[in-house]
Parts: sequence; structure tokens; C-alpha cells
Amino acid sequence: MYIETVPNRGSPPAILLRESYREDGRVRKRTLANLSDWPAERVEGFRTFLRGGVVVPAGQEPFEVVRSLPHGHVAAVLGTIRKIGLDRILGPEGDRPRDLALAMIVGRIIAPASKLATMKGLDPATASSSLGAILKLGAVAYAEPYEALDWLLARQEAIETALAKRHLAGGTLVLYDVTSSYVEGRCCPLAKRGYNRDGKKGKLQIVYGLLCAPDGCPVAVEVFDGDTADPTTLGAQIDKLRDRFGLERVVLVGDRGMITEARIREDVAPAGLDWITALRAPDIKALAESGELQLSLFDERDMATIASPDFPGERLIVCRNRDLAGERTRKRNELLDATERQLAAVKQRVERKRAPLRGRDKIGMAVGAVINRHKMAKHFDIEIGDDRLAFRRKEAEIAAEKARDGVYVIRTSLSTEAMEQAQVVSSYKSLSRVERAFRSLKTVDLEIRPIYHWLEDRVRAHVFLCMLAYHVEWHMRRALAPMLYDDEEKEALLSVRSNPVAKAPRSDSARLKEGAHRTPDGLAVHSFQSLLADLGTLCLNTLVTALNPNYEITVTTRPTSIQAKAFDLLGIPAPAASPRAESRTQ
Repeated sequence: MYIETVPNRGSPPAILLRESYREDGRVRKRTLANLSDWPAERVEGFRTFLRGGVVVPAGQEPFEVVRSLPHGHVAAVLGTIRKIGLDRILGPEGDRPRDLALAMIVGRIIAPASKLATMKGLDPATASSSLGAILKLGAVAYAEPYEALDWLLARQEAIETALAKRHLAGGTLVLYDVTSSYVEGRCCPLAKRGYNRDGKKGKLQIVYGLLCAPDGCPVAVEVFDGDTADPTTLGAQIDKLRDRFGLERVVLVGDRGMITEARIREDVAPAGLDWITALRAPDIKALAESGELQLSLFDERDMATIASPDFPGERLIVCRNRDLAGERTRKRNELLDATERQLAAVKQRVERKRAPLRGRDKIGMAVGAVINRHKMAKHFDIEIGDDRLAFRRKEAEIAAEKARDGVYVIRTSLSTEAMEQAQVVSSYKSLSRVERAFRSLKTVDLEIRPIYHWLEDRVRAHVFLCMLAYHVEWHMRRALAPMLYDDEEKEALLSVRSNPVAKAPRSDSARLKEGAHRTPDGLAVHSFQSLLADLGTLCLNTLVTALNPNYEITVTTRPTSIQAKAFDLLGIPAPAASPRAESRTQ
């Protein structure tokens, strides 16, 4: 049985219901009904029914969407993890603790939250994304994320060694820096009071050091007690580089507070490592006062190599950043003026006739409040008596400090043959890549803090998990740079610039993106987080039909042009929009 449309010359075509039959060995057809007066949609529905389809009663929707889960950001992050092979480094496919660890890494990137919130987001009943379904985790018990953390920590050394093998090589630079993060509660043995970098008064903290490749890719992290001094963490990193990673020749790059004279003498030199660091301000002042550092060197250039008997066998590369010099001079003048005005106000209180300020101790307290507020005590001579106050600027010392504004001295064990002057400066300034990693770890990207774990190993595992998440984010940022406000040409510009001391310039393409908020192909420019949010609107939709309630149809939203571009840059396929049916009773 079928429907046939028969043309009528000069009239609408006839719509006939016919059937075929065989008579005397020949196929014939006969008309069963004339459907020409039926509405077109009824005819088409009948045609579908005759072909074996299902006819939906009038007024009933053919499909019902029973669930939509954000999916695009999950696909992007998981796809990146698989592309860079991190999933294989973690462990074999199908290992549940490994899959839970993967889920927590992805979750830390797309929606940083507590382990309990992450668990709820994975469970089918309370899922906040497609992550649990894609990894086929099923129901997640309360204790499982913590067990997965323990599993991950037990494999930290092996995982870091695999990452180091990929990103570090003999003779390469290794960047190292330390930061701290505050801890909630008082039960964690690692949590101590120490040098606070978070601005959280009264909080206990932990200290952790990050090892990165020259391009800023993180490869290892280590957690220390919260009262650990930065330089004392260096020895463990040297042992890690030589013994665990098997690197005999590396150049360790650390800031002036990290690679100190004592650490060079006791840790770095005995290990046979080369290093790049910088001098502290008192050392620079001593060089200038001894005449070994001639500030006239910078009349026509921004960097020069000098030698000093105080640093035998080392190269000292003196640099002057003119922009930084101007900024420091401006800031100092503002602080000097503010201090002078407020000291003058205290002096007026001392000299007024009515209720004058009296007593050396009271005058001293008022002066101390001013001096401590602006940190300018070294630039003033102050005389305090019971009924008098006198002050004046130390003009000679201020002028000497101004001459050193913007000057920093890079110190290295590398010979000129091993690394030229400009490359040494660039290598030291590459520490800013570790600082960027710390910003991503601490702020809206990954939110390593606050830390609520109180078991020592769980704190270590949490920090390691966050480092792995940043490792993935680092790869994603590099790939997605053309769509982000990041400068995708920065590395190329740094490699060819003639003056490594000056501030790194923004490329023309980056400035155009910032100005127009559009990419060259007309797409909206994003931050990393806003692009993830955009990708999250690509949903994994589950549908059912009333006529076939035992089957679910899964279909993804069609990617937008922005989403398609993101997956193209990441080098992974966009989620397929074709439907997939599964029995609900399986």
C-alpha cells in the first residue's frame, strides 16, 4: 500500500491511495481511495505510517527532552587530556580510581569546587555536567574522591617523572619558585604561620614549590610546612632533578630570595648544576658604592657585564629598565611628599599654643605612625624632644637611590660561551611564567585555596591535583590563544627582540583583538574562563518518545561557529550531533 501523486493537466494533482498486486504473472495496481481533499500534513503523516513510521496523535509532542547536561567544556578538556596523553600517564583505562582522578582534574578546570561538590556533580542523580556519564562512573560514593586522591598521591613520583621526561632535557633551563596558600582549620600538621603571600591575617598556611620547563609548563610540585623558608626548599628540588629525573646537566633559574649565597655553596655547586639568579638590593648598593658598578654604563645602553671579587668565577649582568626606573622615582616622590606633609602636621601639633603635643614618647608614637605607614624612615633625619620635632630629607641618599632605580643585577655561573648576555637576561625574566602559574592556581581558574583538608597526605594530593589541572590548562591556553586575549605571538616576539631588558611588547594582532574584541575571522574574543562557559552551552541532550518509552535518544547540540573553532584549534573533534539510541532497561 502506498500513496501516489497523479498529475492533472490544468488541475491540482490527484492524491491516491493505491496497492500493488500480481495477476497472471504481471504486477498491477488499483486505487483504494482518493485523498486529494486531505490536508498536506495529514497526507504526509499517512505516508510516513505506510513506510513503517510511527504516527503521533494530534496534540502530542513527538519527542520529550528529559535532561540536558553541559558537555562542550567537558569534551574540550577531556579531549586535550587524551591528546597530550595525560590519561595514559595516570594509569590504564577502566581503572576506577584513575577515572575518578581524571574527573577531578577536569572538574578543577571547568568548575573548581570541594571534593563533595565534585562528587555530586558526577553522580547521575545530581550531575551538573556530562563528565560522569562520559567517563561512565555511575553512582559515586562519598569516600571515593578521597580514595582517588590517595591513589593519585601514591603515583605522584611516577607521573612527575613521566612529565619531566617529556618537557625537560639535559642542558635545559628549569624554572623554580615558591608560594604559599592559606589553610582552613588548625588540624593539618603542615599548616603553620609563615611569610603570608595571600593577605589573610591570622591564617595558617602551607608552602609549595613548582618546577616548570623553560616555556612555563609545570612538571612537578612539592608541599612544605607553612613556616618553611624559601631557600631551604631548594635542596629537595636538586635531588629530584638529578636522582629522580636523571638530569645531569640543567640550569636552575630562581629568584634572589631562592638561590642565595648559602644555597649555592651548600646545594647547587656541590650538585654540579649551573644557575641563574639575581642580587638583592643591599648587594647592588654595595657594588655601586665600591665603584665596581658604574651607573654611567647606562648612559647609552641598558645592560652590561661586570665582574666583582666578591663573586669569583661568576658573571654579573647589570640591567636598567628605564620604564621601571621612572615608575619607582614617581612612587618614591609621592611617598616622600605624603610623609613630609604628615610629619608637618605632627610638628604643628607640637608647636601649637593650645593643647600642644608634649612628651618624647607621645611625639615619637605620632611620628612612628607616619613613618611606618609609608616606609620612608630611611630617607629622613628626625629629631624628637619633649617639646619639639625637626625633620629633613636625606637628599644625598635619596639621589643615590634614584640613580639605582630600575637597576637589577643578574648573577650566573654560566660562561659567555655557554649562554650569551641577552639570553641570560631573558632566561631570568622567564620566571614570570611560574608567577603566572601561581596566579592561575590561586585565583578563578583553579582555586587551590582555601584548603579544607586536614590530613597531610590529602593536602599534598590536593596541590598535586591542582598542578595537573594547570598542566592541562597550560596546553589548552597555548592552543586556544588566537581566540583568547592572550598574545599568541608573544614567544616569537621574545625570541627576536633586541633588548630583553625592556618590557615585552604586545603583538599587533593582540592589540587588534583587544581593541575590537574580535578575532581576525570575526568571532568574539574570550578569556579562558568565558570560553569554557561558552563551550559548556553545547549540551548533551537525552530525549524519549511517548510511543517508544523504553529507549532514550542522546543527541548533542550543534556546535556554534565559536565552539567549532575552539575544537579545531585544540585539534580534537567537536562532539557529534548525530543521535544515539539506547534501551532504558539495560
